[in-house]
Amino acid sequence: MRDFVPKKLFFVKGVGSHKEELHSFELALRDAGIEKFNLVQVSSIFPPGCKVISKERGLKELVPGSIVYCVMSRCCCNEPRRLIAASVGCAIPTDKRAYGYISEHHAFGQTEKQAGDYAEDLAAAMLASTLGIDFDIDAAWNEKEDLFKISGKIVKTRNVTKSALASNTGYTTVVTAAVFVF
Repeated sequence: MRDFVPKKLFFVKGVGSHKEELHSFELALRDAGIEKFNLVQVSSIFPPGCKVISKERGLKELVPGSIVYCVMSRCCCNEPRRLIAASVGCAIPTDKRAYGYISEHHAFGQTEKQAGDYAEDLAAAMLASTLGIDFDIDAAWNEKEDLFKISGKIVKTRNVTKSALASNTGYTTVVTAAVFVF
């Protein structure tokens, strides 16, 4: 089963609006560049030894119609001018042999920065707990950043986030994803 562990991962985001909810979702996937795949949503583990690559490089390695695994966040709304956000956060351990975490977060009324920071903090908190680091998700960022540096166990955190104001006509969907490549 070791061959079934993803070796690469890339991040995408998109937004779509349409009078039909499903079509707005498809347009968000198209904007993200992943509409041509059979997407399978999985939970939140960043595989050991996995390498983050660019969206462009990742898409070149996939074939339309393929079954593609991803961690996805999605938010949809048909309430005009309502702020929606979808975010995927990632926390990567220093030890390349260890696994990290990917979190998904979606919200109403949060800006792109708020949702992105929250998703990133979620992933870091999950990783910190497995590494034995006492992590307070409500602490100020500089306190958490100092904790990461002192512990030496978390090398990097990041997020991909998309927010939008819902359309005046129909549905608006935002989507973000961490897409795995084998």
